[in-house]
Amino acid sequence: MSAPGSEPAAVLSPVVAIAATMLGAAALLGLAPSLLGVSPLLGPRGFLAVSSCLLALPALLTVAALRSRSWGATLAVGPIPRPLVLLSILLGGALWVGSIGLMEMQALVLPPPPEYILAFRRLHEALAPSGLLDGLWSVMVIAVLPALAEELVMRGVLLPSLVRPLGAAAAVIASAAAFAGIHLDPYRFLFTFTIGLVLGALRLRTGSLWPPILAHATLNAVTFVVAPLIDDPGQATYTPQPMLGLLCLVAGTAVAWPLLRGLGARVDSTRGAS
Repeated sequence: MSAPGSEPAAVLSPVVAIAATMLGAAALLGLAPSLLGVSPLLGPRGFLAVSSCLLALPALLTVAALRSRSWGATLAVGPIPRPLVLLSILLGGALWVGSIGLMEMQALVLPPPPEYILAFRRLHEALAPSGLLDGLWSVMVIAVLPALAEELVMRGVLLPSLVRPLGAAAAVIASAAAFAGIHLDPYRFLFTFTIGLVLGALRLRTGSLWPPILAHATLNAVTFVVAPLIDDPGQATYTPQPMLGLLCLVAGTAVAWPLLRGLGARVDSTRGAS
């Protein structure tokens, strides 16, 4: 899973990176719920924005303290070619299609409980935009900020630090498990873990944090926009659609896999030309 011809540098020691990740997770899971008491002042979007910042803050402070003169190199956020941007966005769309299939297939074995569906609908109702500017703010706090914060911590700080001691494959698996764990959603663990595997591989293949950020933000944005449109509020229980799920899973994988490989190949050709 490592980038062909290149091994990502362990920008922080594993101990420091794990500590920064754990502090961010503790802030997110410990401090964020305490904000619920003032959430009427923040609003649901403000609460989500603050939660993302709490997750990323320890990692940012750690990088600032230890590598203050090399932010770009430490977090792998240097400029990337425009084609890489487009391919990363396309990969995010493919991941969304594949994730729909994965969730449908999971629902065949383990249907979501009614209270889970109700909580999902209430969340989207609370975040439903009232206009264009409100919609842009919703996309920012639901899609962009979480992608920036989670990728900075999981694929910017944690993953590169684990490559040398664990190897690329184990590092991707470990960071994907941590990524799934911070969401505190057992029902979506398989989904978040699988997405974490792809985003981790993308980070290593491209040698940049921007592709996973772009793919992640695209996945979140499409989910926010499309999910309420395909949900049936009158359906109290969820009825799996196995054929649709299989089709989405196959189609998403068929597009995502060559895109993932192509992104790494494009980076290699760019390095060779330079």
